[in-house]
Amino acid sequence: MTSSPTRRGMLYAGVAAAAAAAGLGGAWWKERGSGSTGGEQLDAAFWGQSFERPEGGDLVLSSLRGKPLLLNFWATWCPPCVDEVPSLEDLARRLKGTDMRMLAVSVDDDWDKIRRFFAKGSDIGVLLDTSHDIPKKFGTEKYPETFLVDAAGRVRYYFINKRDWSRPEAVACLESLR
Repeated sequence: MTSSPTRRGMLYAGVAAAAAAAGLGGAWWKERGSGSTGGEQLDAAFWGQSFERPEGGDLVLSSLRGKPLLLNFWATWCPPCVDEVPSLEDLARRLKGTDMRMLAVSVDDDWDKIRRFFAKGSDIGVLLDTSHDIPKKFGTEKYPETFLVDAAGRVRYYFINKRDWSRPEAVACLESLR
């Protein structure tokens, strides 16, 4: 569901302004849900999802409950995704030491290409979904797509296509999700 900026409640005015100022808004921006609750509440099935970690083992999303979350779906074979990564890296550095979490979930088939892509390492929380099922649950068929989840577990905003996450306003937008 989408809504125009003029129909958003006052509760979202700060987030919308921060997103627009950061170059995160515009024609490719969409608000998830509506009303005073602030978006679609993620259910237990979502929080039970797990993704492969590069060092082995899985990360279960429920371990991130209560923290603002930037959830990005991407792939190494996706040119706009590749273009977006440097600004995601910058944002990840800015978020160090905060309660905000950032995950870039790759839909590549295995870790080989991802490890080559991040040969020098990464500050981004890079994970892998070889099943390709999780993005579909979000309705994602294009990459990159980014979802901003507030501390209460509601998807507040999502962004289709690449964005410049290196702008200071991007951090302000995420901070407003606490």
